[in-house]
Amino acid sequence: MQLDRYDRQLLDVLQQDGRISNQDLADRIALSPSSCLRRLRALEEAGLILGYRALLDAKKLGLALMALIHISMDRHTPERFSRFEAEVGAIAEVLECLLITGQDADYQLKVVVADMDAYQELLLNRITRIPGVTGVHSSFVLRRVIDKTALPVGGG
Repeated sequence: MQLDRYDRQLLDVLQQDGRISNQDLADRIALSPSSCLRRLRALEEAGLILGYRALLDAKKLGLALMALIHISMDRHTPERFSRFEAEVGAIAEVLECLLITGQDADYQLKVVVADMDAYQELLLNRITRIPGVTGVHSSFVLRRVIDKTALPVGGG
C-alpha cells in the first residue's frame, strides 16, 4: 500500500490519540469525515493499524520494578526456540521478548513486577525452569528516559 501525506498524518495523529473521533481526526488532517473514515478503514484492512489499546501506569498498578533479562539457550534449534518463545509468551509479566544478536545472549526480555521478591520468584521459579535456558543476566531499569510507542511515519 502506497501511503500519501494524508495517510501518514492520519497514522501519526492516531498514534498520539487512538480515541480521537473521526470528525476531530478529519479536522486535524484537513479531510472530509467520509474520506477520513474511508482511509482509516483501508489502513486497517491493509494491516498497517494492528489495533487500539489503552496505555496503563505500571507504578499505579503496583508494578514498580522493570528489568531487562538476557537469556542464553543451550541449543540453537527451531524446536528449542519455539518452546522457549511459547513459554515466555504465557508469562504475563513479560512485556517484550526479542531474539537478538551481538550479545552473549539469544533473547532479551523486558519484564515488570511489583518488587525484588516478585522478580526473584519470576526468575527462579518460572524463567530459569524453561527447558534450554542456560544463562541469565539481569539489568534493572532505574528510569525510563525515552518511553514512546509511536513509530515515525513522517506525518508530522
